[in-house]
Parts: sequence; structure tokens; C-alpha cells
Amino acid sequence: MNPERYQIVIVGAGLVGTAAALALGRQGLRVALVERLPPDAPGETWDTRVYAISPASQHFLERIGAWQRLDAERIQPVFRMDVAGDVHGAIRLDAYQAGVSHLATILESGRLQEALWQSLLTDGNVALHCPGTIESLTREGAATRLTLAGGTVLEAELVVGADGAASRIREWAGLASALTPYGQSGVVANFECEHSHRGTAFQWFFDSDILAWLPLPGNRLSMVWSTRTEHAEACMALDASALADSVQTAGHRRLGELRLMTPAAAFPLRLIRVASVVAPGVALIGDAAHGVHPLAGQGVNLGFGDAESLVAALTRHRQTRSYCGDIRVLQHHARARAEPVRRMQALTHGLHHLFADPRARWPRNTGMWIVDHLPPLKTGLVREAMS
Repeated sequence: MNPERYQIVIVGAGLVGTAAALALGRQGLRVALVERLPPDAPGETWDTRVYAISPASQHFLERIGAWQRLDAERIQPVFRMDVAGDVHGAIRLDAYQAGVSHLATILESGRLQEALWQSLLTDGNVALHCPGTIESLTREGAATRLTLAGGTVLEAELVVGADGAASRIREWAGLASALTPYGQSGVVANFECEHSHRGTAFQWFFDSDILAWLPLPGNRLSMVWSTRTEHAEACMALDASALADSVQTAGHRRLGELRLMTPAAAFPLRLIRVASVVAPGVALIGDAAHGVHPLAGQGVNLGFGDAESLVAALTRHRQTRSYCGDIRVLQHHARARAEPVRRMQALTHGLHHLFADPRARWPRNTGMWIVDHLPPLKTGLVREAMS
């Protein structure tokens, strides 16, 4: 069978993979996207998995036409963030004081996925192989052959692995990764709350746990509780009323009574470091390229940054007639992403260990108090989170 030839084949149609395909297709590159199953259309039920989208990621999504498809009634800007330590430490980050319109936007994973998918279908610039399952990958000279179930053969100058933390593309390419479990799980659930959050996100550090309340439209919030695995299992075993009581007590009843809207779910937390995210004819983006603790809510934003950087590198070097899998071109992308990823991993990993160590209670809370009383430093933190 004659192969279908593309400049780029992206494996994985999650948020980052679909965004990368959409952006590259709009640049006039020959792109194919391979995914096992199409995304489910979102219903009226609130999605348990939500993201805090940074302004930089929002601008990227606007440029590729996906943001405009979101339902404005299902997204919530964050105007303030109140962070509390386990004694007297506290920090308030305020968009107005930092001179920006908002810190982030909270939205549901399924609705963003649907917006990206519909944009991809409407554009028609990307060849979709969905449902599509890869049976084999073979590197032949400057190209890679991907054989799909059913016999279809794709040939690509560049294969992009956007296939998640357990990336098959990463393994096939021999790109070494190191996984460090945190011994914690993230428990997520959505609640209705008695009092208005006024666009404020809340975060508490205590007993090595991190509890975050992210504002949703109306009097609703999405909870992410990063906690010891045994406590996560105990939370999952609670009925709706008992879980709501536990969460509102841990959050000092900041928003009054809570009522569970969606069943709780849990996922393991781990740090993933990848020595190199590129090889000749291969690039990794999103969770295939890195994993971070969710305490800063930056995982998906790092992924969108990967996609935007890869698109910029490939389109910039089209003028030199370099083929897309040229390692020299890909290394431009890898260098551009190395520092932002390393910085975010160091920050989240360091904060996790700082608040897990009872001996550091006084310095960490004092440090938070000092930061809160240094407006230029707080503004710098806001600007960093927005990028």
C-alpha cells in the first residue's frame, strides 16, 4: 500500500495535540492527527476536570480560533488568589493591583476539547485518522512510517508525541524519562457554595496537603485536594454530604455551606522529567514531555507553550527549506522550552517539599508574609503565572 505522505504526524488528540495540529494546519503544513477515539461531546453536567488557563495560553487559543467557540457562561475569570500557609503566612495576588485584567480563566476540560475539535473539523486543514490505532512505527532514512490498524500507512518527516504521560512515542524514540511519585493523589470534585467567591481562587497549605478552590461561574467551585494517597482513598469513600463537610471544614468554611455537584475522582501525582524532548524526526509536547505537581495549575499551560513554540520553530525554518524533522530545527524548539519547564518543575517540586517538611514551618510562613508585603515581588509572581 502506498503511504500517505505528511510533513507532520501528531499522535494524540488531547488538548495540546489538537491545538498543535490546528495551529500547524493553519500555517499551510501537511499535517495528520492520529487518535484512538474522538472526544465525547460535553453535556450539561459540570466537568470534574477543569483548568486554569493563563492569559498567554488564552491568546494562543484565540489565534487558532478555539477560544471564540467557548460558551461564555461556562468560563470564569480569576481576579484574585488568596494563598494561606499552615500558621500565619498568607499571600493575596490581585489582578487589579498588578495592572492586569485577570490572573487566569477557569474552564472545563471537555468544553475546551470540544472547541478545539470543532475548530479542527471546520478548518479542514488536518487529515484526521480517528479512530486510529498505531500498530508499528519504523524509521526509514529521513522519514518515519506509521502503520495503522486496518493497513493505512502514514509517512512523516516529523512525528509529534502528544500522547500523554505514558507516551508510546517517547518510548519508541528512546527518549529517557525519570518518574518521581509524590505519594499523593489529586482529589477533584465540584461544589455549589453558599456565598459568592467573587472571582477569587483559594489555596491552603497544611499538613503536607494542598487544597485549592477554583471559582466556577455562579456560586460554584472546583476543588483540587493534593493529599496523601491513603487520605485520598478515604475521601473517595465518603458520601456526598460527608465529603462536602470535610472540604468546607478544611477551607475554614470560607464560602459557607458546600453541596457536592459531581462525584469525586482521584489521580496519582508525579514529577516527570525527560532528558531530551527531541530527536531526529521526533518531538514531544505536553504531558509526554514533562509532568509537574498541580499546585500551581500550570501543567496544561506548559503544554500549550510547547505547541506554540514548536509551531514557531517549524514555520520560521520553512524559509530555509529545512525538512520538519531536522534535528537542528527541533533543537531551537527544545532550547526555547527548556528553561520555562525547568523553572516550573523546580518551583512546584520545591514548594511541595517545603510544605511537607514540618521543620520548615516558621521560615515558609514568614517567607509568605514577607512576599505579601512586597508589591513589586507579587507583581512579578503574577506576570510569571500569566506567561
